[in-house]
Amino acid sequence: MSFLKELWKFMRVRKKFWLLPIMLMMAIFGGLIVLSQGSAVAPFIYTLF
Repeated sequence: MSFLKELWKFMRVRKKFWLLPIMLMMAIFGGLIVLSQGSAVAPFIYTLF
């Protein structure tokens, strides 16, 4: 939790609020990948390579 507090403090002091939506979307996509356990994501990975 200290990382999130530090990140919020950085964004507030440096006025980098545009980073918040980017970090939020990265967290959502990361959570989806973890929850899918790779089986649903595998066909998409194979098409990239």
